Amino acid sequence: MSFEGRYFHALPDGRIQCDVCPRYCALHEGQRGFCFVRAREGHRMVLTTYGRSSGFCVDPIEKKPLNHFLPGTSVLSFGTAGCNLGCRFCQNWDMSKSREMDVLADAATPDQIARKAQELGCRSVAFTYNDPTVFLEYAVDAAQACRARGIKAVSVTAGYICDEPRRELYRHIDAANVDLKGFTEDFYRRVCLGHLDPVLDTLKYLRQETQVWLEITTLLIPGENDSPAEVDALTRWVHRELGPDVPLHFTAFHPDFKMLDRPPTPPSTLTRAREIGLGNGLRYIYTGNVHDERGGTTHCPGCGNAVIARDWYLLTSWSLHEGRCASCGAQVPGVFEGRPGQWGPRRLPVHVGGAAAGVRSV
Repeated sequence: MSFEGRYFHALPDGRIQCDVCPRYCALHEGQRGFCFVRAREGHRMVLTTYGRSSGFCVDPIEKKPLNHFLPGTSVLSFGTAGCNLGCRFCQNWDMSKSREMDVLADAATPDQIARKAQELGCRSVAFTYNDPTVFLEYAVDAAQACRARGIKAVSVTAGYICDEPRRELYRHIDAANVDLKGFTEDFYRRVCLGHLDPVLDTLKYLRQETQVWLEITTLLIPGENDSPAEVDALTRWVHRELGPDVPLHFTAFHPDFKMLDRPPTPPSTLTRAREIGLGNGLRYIYTGNVHDERGGTTHCPGCGNAVIARDWYLLTSWSLHEGRCASCGAQVPGVFEGRPGQWGPRRLPVHVGGAAAGVRSV
């Protein structure tokens, strides 16, 4: 199904330019953009993946990762195909780099997605696996359908998006985890085939101009973006531009896609990065893709006690009362309910659309 996009314009030379992201792909008839899923048809730009998904799965919200947004609850996660960056280390490359539409195994309307999330008891729906920027119109419609049913919408994104579509998308989003892939222009250009500044613009926009709950993830790759100097610069920028309360997740790399020549990230690198960030005034820094209970636990900014203890995606203790530390009463920033969810670490693939609706065998 081709769905007319909302952000494009004609160029004097007869091409049509896509204005969704800073790649500004300019296309002749029949051509597709870098993301592969936005294409020119006649005098319009269309989204070829509207209503089609690579699959749906119920996950713990901590897997996005979001540690301060409805902890312990389940989220209905899905993606489509294609991506507007070209990261050599992509961990979801089978979907994000797909050039075959048969990866889109499930079909669902926005209302079917919202209804299924409600039926499954999910507090939120996440646009993830590949970047919602490239399926913006589908994501917006799904988020609106979710909001009508009291379901929150979550964007897991690289933040590589232009200003006007960014404003449209995030009017309908409740929480976002932005993948800040590194902190040098060289890394973005050479390893991700993009640029750093548009991502920083998205981070500042979300923090300074919206009510979207924001967390950040940086995958630390040995020898690429893991130096103490770069981590120091990144965490100082987050503190200066976004404030001390934005949670930051440092996660471990494992060899994948086109970056098989690098070793996995040592846990000590994550611990060092966490210590650097804490030393620069950030209050909530987490480690991921490794077993590190301390690095996964939320500590009170006042007394230092554990207010949400985690073992991987399992909550092992809860010491919050109305968003405040049960010990000293200090406010812990986030979106919290009276009690935590009880979903745990389970992962449940499901069908959503059409006659195939139901639960798949795992």
